[in-house]
Amino acid sequence: MIFDIDMIKEVYAKFPERVEAARKVTGKPLTLAEKILYAHLWDGQTDKAYTRGKSYVDFAPDRVAMQDATAQMALLQFMQSGRKQAAVPSTVHCDHLIQAKIGADKDLQEAINKSSEVFNFLSSVSDKYGIGFWKPGAGIIHQVVLENYAFPGGMMIGTDSHTVNAGGLGMVAIGVGGADAVDVMAGMPWELKFPKLIGVKLTGKMNGWTASKDVILKVAGILTVKGGTGAIVEYFGEGAKSLSGTGKGTICNMGAEIGATTSTFGYDDAMERYLRATGRAEVADAANGIREHLTGDNEVYANPEEHFDQVIEINLSELEPHINGPFTPDLATPISKMGEVAKENGWPMDVEWGLIGSCTNSSYEDLTRAQSVAQQAVDKKLKTKSDFGINPGSEQVRYTADRDGILKTFEDLDATIFTNACGPCIGQWARTGADKQEKNTIIHSFNRNFAKRADGNPNTHAFVASPEMVAAIAISGRLDFNPLKDTLTNENGEEILLEEPHGIELPEKGFAVEDSGYQEPAEDGSKVEVKVAEGSERLELLTPFEPWDGKNYTGMKLIIKAKGKCTTDHISMAGPWLRFRGHLDNISNNTLTGAVNAFNDKTDSVKNQLTGEYGPVPKVQRAYKAEGIKTIVVGDHNYGEGSSREHAAMQPRHLGMAVVLVKSFARIHETNLKKQGMLGLTFAKEEDYDLIQEDDTFDTVDLDQFAEDKPIHIKITHADGSTDTIKCNHTYNEGQIAWFRAGSALNKIKEDNKK
Repeated sequence: MIFDIDMIKEVYAKFPERVEAARKVTGKPLTLAEKILYAHLWDGQTDKAYTRGKSYVDFAPDRVAMQDATAQMALLQFMQSGRKQAAVPSTVHCDHLIQAKIGADKDLQEAINKSSEVFNFLSSVSDKYGIGFWKPGAGIIHQVVLENYAFPGGMMIGTDSHTVNAGGLGMVAIGVGGADAVDVMAGMPWELKFPKLIGVKLTGKMNGWTASKDVILKVAGILTVKGGTGAIVEYFGEGAKSLSGTGKGTICNMGAEIGATTSTFGYDDAMERYLRATGRAEVADAANGIREHLTGDNEVYANPEEHFDQVIEINLSELEPHINGPFTPDLATPISKMGEVAKENGWPMDVEWGLIGSCTNSSYEDLTRAQSVAQQAVDKKLKTKSDFGINPGSEQVRYTADRDGILKTFEDLDATIFTNACGPCIGQWARTGADKQEKNTIIHSFNRNFAKRADGNPNTHAFVASPEMVAAIAISGRLDFNPLKDTLTNENGEEILLEEPHGIELPEKGFAVEDSGYQEPAEDGSKVEVKVAEGSERLELLTPFEPWDGKNYTGMKLIIKAKGKCTTDHISMAGPWLRFRGHLDNISNNTLTGAVNAFNDKTDSVKNQLTGEYGPVPKVQRAYKAEGIKTIVVGDHNYGEGSSREHAAMQPRHLGMAVVLVKSFARIHETNLKKQGMLGLTFAKEEDYDLIQEDDTFDTVDLDQFAEDKPIHIKITHADGSTDTIKCNHTYNEGQIAWFRAGSALNKIKEDNKK
């Protein structure tokens, strides 16, 4: 079944003309990213050139994808938009609410038992509004999108930061908050600051133990978690053409970990092979018809320094396997140095778990490369020293891998095959003993390794690597094991050097599946009833946020001055809280509980200025709200990095936090704050962060004159009566200021729909 082929053909019909118009208006050759962006302008008119990193532009994405955790709030909002059907092809994927514990079948049934209310809501609301629904167990959203929906030259948004995975098939695919998805499904333009462009030239060809994953692990080490912020990363060169379609997806997927808006590759033979193998020959034929337009212009790649804001070159022939971590995905260490670095840092050498899966590395090819290592352990009588877990990316991948004997190899090593879902990667893992919070090491093929993310234990040292490297390390049980040169002793006392891994790009017998888990929406949704149970702890219909009264904020108290890294996991933790994603008031009880208070170096312990006592952030904040007192959050660099969840913006807004003032924002979170009617500001002088004291009171001086490109000043009154007035910058444009005035972007949409 080919989804939305008419839409794809319509995009391609307009593509060449729009690209040519963009060349004329810019007066230069175009990168692939620029072609896709200009081809998806909201009004379809390419009549002016946009400035990278400055111009706000309205786009018309081709489709929307949502996962079950973020879809709840997005669809609760969409229900209030006044539309009868989603304006663009949209899908919901149930992959986040399934906890890895025992094994695939039992874990899936347990999830259905626990979350049937949510799944039924998502199923019925999808049915009603013409949205495709992928049932629990169907697979991880981004693998399913790659297999079914991604197409070269397309633009999509998704309510998950790893939506960027679809760049592996030549899309501009961007992770957004649910509020942005609501805009697009409601038929509104989607706004984005025109991205800067980073070019990554790949030369040579990978060999041996080096995998596609190592490309992005290397790039993460170069650019760090914020080096890609506000930019699209475009990979090109002969090395890029040598990578498989799913390998390209892996690289694009972890672009989220460098803060990139998205990443992409030009259309090539590998993408065509993948499209045909996944039953989309008609899409491949259509893409071939405009092939020259689905990659950057030759002049761009010949002189990349003239056309990209930054250029990185990596020789794949010389690239060494990497292991990144712990606690951050940009701490990159080549395998040859890991033993030395681990010893210097005192990282636990014994590896307790090896985990393969996640949206980053759960394709058929990924499993075959890891299996080629695992099979050696079976054949050569090596016992796996670490526990081993596998999450296939989709039911199609699982079924095909099972048919081809791949899963049996892992089972022969006593590996646990978990459900086709996110599982441990997002904290959905009932890991035995994690509650003891002992210092330990795990290695996985996922994307993020922040403290507490996988198992809730802040002392778990999580490292990121390719699937085949995870397999090798798990078999050895040692972080300092280098499979390129170190040997392992088998049951017979023989020294075994593992052979280089090899993978199968696409299954020789083709992909197969009995039940993909897809539910087509009703032809007539008007008769479908969406039910939200009264008194539910999981779901709650939304009450619109109050509009701004046009006045300055006065008497604000400091709720927290966050120290160091403050991700969306710190602001709204996932894991056990996922069950409340559709109930704003209940999930608000985890707000900022993971942020470190700069005044006592503790988490979830802030001072209540009304009582002088310390308490959990949500409890103190609710006390302020009860008294009608607004509060301010102060943060460090890259505040809100990580997941795209809008809950991290909705919860503070719901609890009465009014301002977030930081050194710098992660892109998605800043947009989400704007969508929810919050005031997101940055220090004009970073050192002003140090002026903030625990008992301060804050007043905006000129918020009543809120305007584009006009700084806002805040008066800080300290406990001793002294004051400081600081200058704060913002990036709101006129449209976003209109959201602020209305109380939220959703309020503005409803206003516009009534006109």
